[in-house]
Amino acid sequence: MKAKSIKGKSTEEIQSAFEQSMADGFKPTLAICFISKSLDRIAISNLLDAEGVSIFGCTTNGEFIDEEPEKESAAILLLDMNKDHFQIYFDEYPEKNYREVAKGIAQKAKANYAVPAFLIGISDASSDGEEILRGIEEVAGSAVNAFGGGAGDDYAFSETFVFTNGKDSSNAMVCIAVDEEYIQIKGIATCGWRAVGTDKLVTKSEGNHVYTVDNLPVLDLTAKYGGIENVTPENNSLLIEIAANFPLQLQREKGDPIMRPGLMVDWNDRSFYTSGTVPQGSKVRFSLPPDFDVMEKVIKGVENLKATAMPEADALVVFSCAGRILSLGPLMNQELEGIKNVWNVPMAGMFSNAELGRATGGNLEMHNLTTCTIALKEK
Repeated sequence: MKAKSIKGKSTEEIQSAFEQSMADGFKPTLAICFISKSLDRIAISNLLDAEGVSIFGCTTNGEFIDEEPEKESAAILLLDMNKDHFQIYFDEYPEKNYREVAKGIAQKAKANYAVPAFLIGISDASSDGEEILRGIEEVAGSAVNAFGGGAGDDYAFSETFVFTNGKDSSNAMVCIAVDEEYIQIKGIATCGWRAVGTDKLVTKSEGNHVYTVDNLPVLDLTAKYGGIENVTPENNSLLIEIAANFPLQLQREKGDPIMRPGLMVDWNDRSFYTSGTVPQGSKVRFSLPPDFDVMEKVIKGVENLKATAMPEADALVVFSCAGRILSLGPLMNQELEGIKNVWNVPMAGMFSNAELGRATGGNLEMHNLTTCTIALKEK
């Protein structure tokens, strides 16, 4: 399988790069598109569609095809994958029936492929990605390879979108199902944030809606721990500060802790929504602001994936949490360069609102402040 990555800051730049990529006879069948809301994603989709290219698309908080993060641009991974070996699915969940929608998609994929694997994009920051994963697992089994991320909106925290050929929605999931008999897909979700303080008890929650921790509104407890001032709806940087620097870490009996920052506040009771389930009665800890070790842990995790499961790859897809670049700043370039150098193949990635994947020694779960690296290889 041949892959090429292109980028641009306008429809015209993407069209030029797309045409140039095909000048040597390359005929892509699949485009993994990470596009800022500031660009005309419909126009970009139409030019790809006109060439018969299937589209998996998410809006973003930033984009990259190499170690240089971009803003308000498009990053696209083009693949000439055999069309018999993949299928794109797109479905909305207006009733918040995430598990049922995902289960339906997985059943369609399972009917086509004996062993399907999934690359997933979800829109709406309040969506419960954990329920989406459970729906896929219900059909494909707990060992299924499924990875992905939550769409972004240039840090506006208002409305995110996923899209494919002729479809675009702020309340849906887009999914590539691949036939693992022909396409190998492996990934790893790595965080590196260190916990601080004692365990705290989640005293009231429903799914990914966390109300109280230690019987205090979770927003107030987070603000107290982080010394955050101006905790009001008028503070436009509040959610960024909470997500990037003071996330909850959900403690697990198996595997690494899972990051659960607040992504959307309910000001009526000062609760917040996370991108994955936080069970009532579970234990959480707060996090230390990140340091250099965070970046090194991600690169070592990807190197281990190559050494143990994926010695060769044709292409890379990366979902890196938007909070990472806010916290790591220029170090983010080093992390992306380190990931790219592991296989040194075409790559495209985005800064996401959440990440889907399997942490080292853990289950398939929804993550935050995490980098999820996915390697693809045609057998």
